[in-house]
Amino acid sequence: MLGLFVGPVHLGPLDVFKKLISVLPFVRDTSHLTATQEAILMQLRLPRVVLAGLVGATLSFSGAAYQGAFRNPLADPYLLGAAAGAGLGATMVIVFTHAATASNLIPVAAFAGALVAVALAYAMGRAGGAGRTATSLVLAGIAVMSFLTAVQTYLQQRKSDTLREVYGWILGRLSTAGWHDVLLILPYITIGGAVILAHRRLLDVLALGDEEADALGVNTRRVRLIVVIAASLSTAAAVAVSGLIGFVGIIVPHIIRLIAGTSYRVILPLCFAFGAAFLILADLLGRTMIAPAELPIGVVTAFFGAPFFAIVLRNSRKMI
Repeated sequence: MLGLFVGPVHLGPLDVFKKLISVLPFVRDTSHLTATQEAILMQLRLPRVVLAGLVGATLSFSGAAYQGAFRNPLADPYLLGAAAGAGLGATMVIVFTHAATASNLIPVAAFAGALVAVALAYAMGRAGGAGRTATSLVLAGIAVMSFLTAVQTYLQQRKSDTLREVYGWILGRLSTAGWHDVLLILPYITIGGAVILAHRRLLDVLALGDEEADALGVNTRRVRLIVVIAASLSTAAAVAVSGLIGFVGIIVPHIIRLIAGTSYRVILPLCFAFGAAFLILADLLGRTMIAPAELPIGVVTAFFGAPFFAIVLRNSRKMI
């Protein structure tokens, strides 16, 4: 609600509430919003808040899913190179296409790049044979991430005139959010989230260790593969429309663990709600702190996430 009320144009909370419920069947619109105010609410602020909620929820529960699959408290949605792949895909579109067509192609290229990066990382991780572990998959992701980042840097240097646009996307943005973005990512996030939630009990079993989980009849390799694919698919969709927004997948799951314990049956649903709220608040701060200009949302999340990451790293030293 704060995301809808706060902005350069004042909208009365009561009128906003009346307008929102008027979309329900048999409810009459009794708000006193002007046509301009109604357009600002329904076509600018509401889709931006909805998109921020979906992206925040996705990055949060995907981070929790990665942490459960790899039994690593520092895992996040970009672990297998999804961010680097999305960044390279977006950079290629910005560098090699005209500005008029780039805005439509960037989400598609970022989504494809993220999925290709995850596929490469998983293929490299599988090359270890039967003795491979979650650690080998993480290391493969780091290798893919480093290579794709190097390619992206090379392209940026070759086309330095596009640096501003590339970094504008990399730092994350929701300023151009619209209902088309919401509809674009909703199916992927719904499918990925449903698959991860369906495996929340098995993630609790994985926390015991692979040998113990296998002894209990759980196919750890299959469970880890399904969870990683679902989390990566959801992350790729979110990154495609929002750019690279870091630390959400680390901050929110750890806060939930402090509040509600370590069971993924509780962590995953709460991560969806708290992750959405966290990114909506971060976006609100980004568009009001230096108004009328906007602070990239990735800068806001990094401001809170970097110190939090250091605290988690210090407290998790014995676990890694």
